[in-house]
Formats: sequence, structure tokens, C-alpha cells
Amino acid sequence: MKRFVVATLLCFFLSSIARAAPVPIIFDTDIGNDVDDVLALGMIHSLETRGACKLLAVTLTIDHPKAAAFVDAVNTFYGRGEIPIGAVRNGVKNGEGRFLKLADATNDGKARYPHDLKSGADAPEAVALLRETLSKQADNSVAIAQVGFSTNLIRLLDSPPDAVSPLNGRDLVRSKVKVLSLMAGAFTNIGNDAHYKEYNVTNDIPAAQKLAANWPTPIVWSGFEIGIAVPYPAVSVEQDYNYVAHHPLKESYYLYEPPPHARPTWDLTSVLYAVLPERDYFELSEPGTVTVEADGFTRFEAKAGGTHRYLKLNPVRAARVREALVQLSSQPPR
Repeated sequence: MKRFVVATLLCFFLSSIARAAPVPIIFDTDIGNDVDDVLALGMIHSLETRGACKLLAVTLTIDHPKAAAFVDAVNTFYGRGEIPIGAVRNGVKNGEGRFLKLADATNDGKARYPHDLKSGADAPEAVALLRETLSKQADNSVAIAQVGFSTNLIRLLDSPPDAVSPLNGRDLVRSKVKVLSLMAGAFTNIGNDAHYKEYNVTNDIPAAQKLAANWPTPIVWSGFEIGIAVPYPAVSVEQDYNYVAHHPLKESYYLYEPPPHARPTWDLTSVLYAVLPERDYFELSEPGTVTVEADGFTRFEAKAGGTHRYLKLNPVRAARVREALVQLSSQPPR
């Protein structure tokens, strides 16, 4: 009975997020390299179902043709196969990964996860899609959750005016974007390493450097330390997705690394903050500026009037964050 009451109260609490206007969100991801991107995408769909956000587009920073097909399969599974997907051209190439092949999976000769987009080659180019998407939104309204490399967003800043907007990329971002929620960097020691160089930064250091120096709206960084403080519980992967015979999130997790492994929730934390910044899941650092050094190390300097902050997390908040991530990631499609 106690567990039922707690679960009921949690569902009521989470459903209350629908009272605010939905946050328009763009998900910029290197999906295929790690499975936290997949859980984060499922979480966005659950938040949209609850009325908390509206997924405008997914843009890919990994240059592999199956990444777009996989995202379309996940979106279709959640009943939103119409969401536009933009593919990077001449970006970071990290191979197919362990679970993108699910886009091709079949059962009895039929697609296990039906979808229309078969290859990134058939998808619009990411920057063109970003410009078109932003141009249609209200000023100062869009949250971008970047959980991959900075390639697309720097190319967006450098983009010239075109048929969809008379603004150059920097001015378009300044006009339309409310916040960039960025999974990148590290702002505490990682183990004994006081100079940790995080993956999303080191895969495209020049882009990360330019982004940190030139992005014209507030940035909230979710460092490597945040995701490892909130490991996704293996029991959820084993039990909470069994409402269907085949679930793309569960199967991706098993293909990446089967339970009892508990994967850190790096990308999920950036999504949670982007959509629900007012829910007090995280503390924020003082304002300042992040500099990306030549080797990819991220250095934060507190500064009055700075537009950068990073997430902080104590054990009490970490427990609350983990429960929210589990409930949102495992929620059945509408």
C-alpha cells in the first residue's frame, strides 16, 4: 500500500508539469555512440505526452546514415513519426555503434520498428533544418538540448541569411533561443582526474571552443559528473519496458551493455533541465564563463554578468532526479 501511495503521488506530481505552456525543444544528438541519447529521446516523448514540451526537430551530430533511420523508428514507436530529422554532412564519423541496426530489425519479414526514413542521405541537412525550425518559433521561446558534438550549432551560428530567414545564424539564435542545455565538459574532479576531458568536447574541439566563446544566449552545462551521479537503475531496464514485446529503448540498452550494468544518465539530465528548469531538480553554479582549452578541458571562471552556469547535484536531489528519469523514460507511448 505504501508503495502504491508513493507511486500515485509521484504520478500526480509529474502530471502537474502539464500546467505550464509546452517548451519548444530541439534535440541535437550523437545518437549511436551511447545509449543515454536513446533514453533521453524517449523521455522527451513522455514529456510531450504530458504537455510539458513540444519536440520540434531532432538533429544528428554523428555522421552515419543509420542514425536518422533509428531516430525515425523511435519517434514512430512513440506515435510521432512526422517529427523532422536533420543529418550532419561531413561530420564526426564514429561508426554504426551497437544498436543503430535496430532500424533494420524484422520479425517474420516485417519491420520490428516501422519507419519511413531509411537513411540520413534522405534527411534534410541539419543546419538548414535548424534554420527553418527556429524561424517559425516565437522569440525567446526555444530550448535546445545539445547532447552530442557542437558541430551543428557552430555551423548554425556561421550560417548566412537565406530564404527562410533574413537573419544570419547568430542573430537567429539570439532572437529565437531561450536557453542551450548542453551535456558537455566536467566541472569537478572525475575520480582522481582534475583535468578530465569529456567525450562530447574532445570529438570536435574547435566547434566546442567556438560555441563556448560565441553562443549568444544563456548556456547551462551538464558536466560529466552529473550523469555519473545518477546511474539509471538496471531493474528499470529489466522490468519497466515489458508492456510491449519489443521496445526500442530496452533493446538498445541491452545491445549497448546488458543489465545489471547501470548506465550514467548524462544526456537525460540536460533534457530534464531544458524542459523543467523551474522544478528545482538541480542547483546552478554562480554565473560565469566556460572556456574550452586546446586539449578539450573545460574551465569555468565565475564572473558577474556571465551567461554560463553549470548544474550541481547533491545526494538528495540525485535521488529525486533518478526517480523522475526512470518514470519519464519508461512511460508507455500515448
